[in-house]
Amino acid sequence: MNVLTLYIVPSYHYGPSMMIYVIFIGFALLSWIIQKVLQSKFKKYSKIPMPGGMTGKEVAEMMLRENGINDVTVQHTGGQLTDHYNPATKIVNLSDDVYQSCSIAAAAVAAHECGHAVQHAKAYAFLTMRSKLVPVVSFASQWMQWVLLAGIIFLQSFPQLLLAGIVLFALTTLFSFITLPVEINASRRAVAWLSNTGITDRYTYPMATDALRWAAYTYVVAALSSLATLVYYILIFLGGRSRN
Repeated sequence: MNVLTLYIVPSYHYGPSMMIYVIFIGFALLSWIIQKVLQSKFKKYSKIPMPGGMTGKEVAEMMLRENGINDVTVQHTGGQLTDHYNPATKIVNLSDDVYQSCSIAAAAVAAHECGHAVQHAKAYAFLTMRSKLVPVVSFASQWMQWVLLAGIIFLQSFPQLLLAGIVLFALTTLFSFITLPVEINASRRAVAWLSNTGITDRYTYPMATDALRWAAYTYVVAALSSLATLVYYILIFLGGRSRN
């Protein structure tokens, strides 16, 4: 939602300075660049075979096994870059380009998702916190756009409505920032395990690290963009209050 949400607000409505719009355009451009670089990196590393020829599925199963995790299954899911770990079902879902692929990109992604499973098994604090926020953030994401829009329209007569929308948006922003250490920690666990087990060597280890680093950048930009959007709505609220 972040940048697109701006378009529900008329430009003449209690707007802060033009600088805020420049910031949003900058975030949108940065996000686009990172996505393009990430796709390029994964396309490049997807063509480089693993030294041992293991598939993403085999890498995931081996990492789970070596960490003493026997109640998590590895499954195939459709799509591209749709890989994820579901703590509720204890399933590592690997996409088309990862599940049966023997590339370094597949190994990095598979190990990263299993890093989340290891976090879950070890009760990693930020993952536990994020899991508890999921139902709350799901509710907030469903309603906040409409509450924010209505709050802006009725700001003069009913400012509490916009304030409620800001609280809902703040929850999604908090979720974005809690996601950062979860993703970074999972990547660190992944590359450390890949190196310690000898699955990656001096040639492929930097590639695995590079791929996961660029994936992490997407979460950083998303979190900062969400924070900027939150500040934007707070400024609108404060501007409307000052007119009363």
